Amino acid sequence: MRIAVASQGMEKTSNVDPRFGRASHFLIFDTNDESFEVLSNNQNVNTAQGAGIQAAEFVAAQNVDIVVAGNFGPKAFGALGAAGISVALWADGTVADAIKLARENKLKISDKANVEGHWM
Repeated sequence: MRIAVASQGMEKTSNVDPRFGRASHFLIFDTNDESFEVLSNNQNVNTAQGAGIQAAEFVAAQNVDIVVAGNFGPKAFGALGAAGISVALWADGTVADAIKLARENKLKISDKANVEGHWM
């Protein structure tokens, strides 16, 4: 399983970002080989509009199975769903915490966006 976590930093000890589209980084963890990579989301952090859908396309290109962040707008949620990626609403700790919960299937998978579009 490949897990993408919206992160406020570049380490597993960084907090999960409450924002999906404007998170500064995405940390990708692969449970098959225990690999870990950090991807910058700088192209979307300060964009005027479309950050969510662009971030969703960027994350989908990483072949992830699940994405964890505190909030997802309707366009990002729709794009991730169309790519077959599960969305978990969670930002109550670190990236390491999110990965652990995902591995243990303890994250609740969302069935809809939880914020309006253009939310910051």
